[in-house]
Amino acid sequence: MFQRLREDIACILERDPAARSAWEALTCYPGLHALVLHRRAHWCWTHGLKWLGRFISHCGRFLTGIEIHPGATIGRKVFIDHGMGVVIGEMAEIGEGCTIYQGVTLGGTALIKGAKRHPTLEAGVIVGANACVLGGFTVGAGARIGSLAVVTKPVPPGATAVGNPARIIEAKVQDASDAQREAQAARMGFSAYGVTQSDDPLSQALRGLIDNASGQDHQIALLWQAIETLSKARSSDKDCVPSDAARTECFEAAKLNQLIGK
Repeated sequence: MFQRLREDIACILERDPAARSAWEALTCYPGLHALVLHRRAHWCWTHGLKWLGRFISHCGRFLTGIEIHPGATIGRKVFIDHGMGVVIGEMAEIGEGCTIYQGVTLGGTALIKGAKRHPTLEAGVIVGANACVLGGFTVGAGARIGSLAVVTKPVPPGATAVGNPARIIEAKVQDASDAQREAQAARMGFSAYGVTQSDDPLSQALRGLIDNASGQDHQIALLWQAIETLSKARSSDKDCVPSDAARTECFEAAKLNQLIGK
C-alpha cells in the first residue's frame, strides 16, 4: 500500500511542475486522494461488497469531484491532474503511467449489461482536458488525446486524436529536432500534452492546398515567360502573349500560411 502511495507521489512530482514537495502532493492533490479511495472501493467491488464499493466511490466523488466507478481497473503511476469533473466508467481500464486532465470522460455508448462499454487506455496515454473517450475500444500505448476531443474509435499506439469527432494523426518518424525536443521534455520531467499546429490535421490539409496552389502559380508564371520569350525570338510573329497574362507570381502563400498558424 505504501509503495503504491510513494509511486503516486513520485509521478505527481515528476509530471506537475507546480508540485513543490511530497507533503504538498499528499495533502493537496485530489487526484491522489481519488485514486487511494478507488483502491479501497475496487477491492470491495471485486470481493462481492458491491454496495460498499459504490458508497466509497460516492464519498470519493463528494470529496474530490472525481467520479471513478469501483469496477474500473487503474494501473500504477496514473496521474489525474486537477481532476474536477473526471468520470471513469465501470469497465474502463487505465494502463500504467497514464495522465488524465480535468473534465475527462471515459464513458460508454451502449446500454448492454455485461458488454465491454468503456475504453481501455494502454500505458503512457495522455488525455487532455475535457476530452471524451466513448466506447469499448483501445487507445494504444503512448497515444495522445487532445483537449475537447471526442473519440469514438480505436487510436493506434503513439498516434494523436484531435477534434469532434476526433481525427487520428498517425505517429510520424521523428527527425533529429523532434527527438531532441522530446528528450528535453523528458529531462524537464514534464511532457506537454497540448496539440500543436503541426498536430492539427485541418491545418496540415490547408497547408498542403496552399503549397500546391503556390506551386501551380509559379509554374504558370514560368510558362507565360517562356511563351513571351519564344514570341519575341520569332520577330515575324505577332506577340501571342495576352496583355493581362501573369508573368510574375502573385500567390501570397507565406501570408496564408501565417493565417492558419504555420
